[in-house]
Amino acid sequence: MAEISPQKKWQAVSLLAFCQVLALSLWFSATALIPVLKTEFGLGGFHASLFSSSVAIGFVIGTLLSALFSLADRMPPKTFFAISTVIAALANVSIVLLDPLSPEVILLRLLTGVCMAGVYPIGMKMVSTWAKNDTGLLVGLLVGALTLGSAFPHILNLLGTSGFDWRAPLIAGSGLALISAFLIRFVSLGHDIPKAPPLDLSLALYAWKYKPLRLANFGYFGHMWELYAMWAWIGVFLYESFQLTNMTDARFGANLATFATIAVGGLGSLAAGIAADRLGRTTITILAMAISGSCALIVGLFFGGSPILLVIICLIWGMSVVADSAQFSTCIIELSPKNMMGTMLTIQTCVGFLISLTTIHLVPLLADIVSWKYAFAPLAIGPLLGVLAMMQLRHLPEAKSLANGNR
Repeated sequence: MAEISPQKKWQAVSLLAFCQVLALSLWFSATALIPVLKTEFGLGGFHASLFSSSVAIGFVIGTLLSALFSLADRMPPKTFFAISTVIAALANVSIVLLDPLSPEVILLRLLTGVCMAGVYPIGMKMVSTWAKNDTGLLVGLLVGALTLGSAFPHILNLLGTSGFDWRAPLIAGSGLALISAFLIRFVSLGHDIPKAPPLDLSLALYAWKYKPLRLANFGYFGHMWELYAMWAWIGVFLYESFQLTNMTDARFGANLATFATIAVGGLGSLAAGIAADRLGRTTITILAMAISGSCALIVGLFFGGSPILLVIICLIWGMSVVADSAQFSTCIIELSPKNMMGTMLTIQTCVGFLISLTTIHLVPLLADIVSWKYAFAPLAIGPLLGVLAMMQLRHLPEAKSLANGNR
C-alpha cells in the first residue's frame, strides 16, 4: 500500500469529523427541547421519554435492516451517508409544522433515527481506512464528533431562553445536517474498501459466534445501558436540581451545564483513544466504566445541593461515560474480517441502542417513584457487567490483535 500523506490524512479525517458533528446534531435536536416543551406545552413524562427513545428505536430499525442486507458494506459510504443525512434533516425540520405533542412528531423522530444508521457506523468505517497503528485515536475522534454533535442542540436551545421560538433549534440543526450531506462528498478514503461478501443473512450471526467479538459486544452493551439514558435525562435532572436551589435562570444554567457535560465527553473520547493505542483497549474501557459507573451511583446525592459540586460530578461523568465508546468500536474493527467490518459495527450499534431504550424509559419512571436522588443509580449495573466482559476478553489470545498487541 502506498505511503499515506499525513496532511491528506488529517484533512480527510478532520472534514469527516466535522460532517459527523453537523449530522449528529439531529439526534438530540428535539430531546434538548424537553424542558421547554414541559413548561410551554405540558409535555408529560412518557411523551418526553418518547422524544428520546423514538430516535433510538428508529436507529435500531435502521441498523437491523442495514445489518441484514449488509448495506454498510454494499453501498458506497459517502452516498449512504449523504442520502441518510438529507432524509433525516427533512424529517427533523418537518416537526416545526406540527403540534409538538402530536403523534406525527414521534414518527418523524423515528424516521430520523432510522436514517442515523447511515451516518454513525458509516463514519467509523470511513475513518478506519486511514488507520495505521492509530485506530483508537481516529475512531475516538469520530466518537468525539458524535459527542459534540449530541451536545450542540443544548447550545442551540439557548436561543429559546432569549425569546426565540422553540422551533429555532430544530431549523438550525436540520440546516447544519444538510451542510454535512453536501460536504461529505469531499471526504477522501485512505484506501479502497474490500468487496462485500455475497449476500447471506446468516453473516450477521458472526458477531455472536466468534467469542472475542461477542465479549467486545457485551462490553459495549454494558456501556450503552448507561450512556444514552444519561445523555437523554441529564438536562432535566440539572434543570430540576437548579430550580430547587432557586437559581435565577435555571433553564439557561441547565442548558449550559448540559452542553458542557455532554461535550466534555469529546475530550474524554479523544484522550482515551490516544491512551488505548498505547496502553490497550481493555485497560482503558475497564477504567472508564469503573469511573462512569461510580458517578452514576453518587450523582443523585448532590441533587438539589450546590450547583458547583453537582456540575463537577456531571463533568467527570460526562467525560468518562463516553470515553470507552470508541474503543469498543475499535475492538470490532480490529477483530472483524475486513470485508464484514461495516456490518459488524452496525450490529454492535443496533443491539447497543436497543438496550439503551430500556434505561431511557427507566430513568424517568424511577425519578417519579424514588426521586432524582436515586434515579440514575441503576445505570451502574451496565458498566459493572461491561467490566467483567472486557476482563474476559483481555485474557483471550485473540486480544493480542488489539491496539498493536496492547490488550
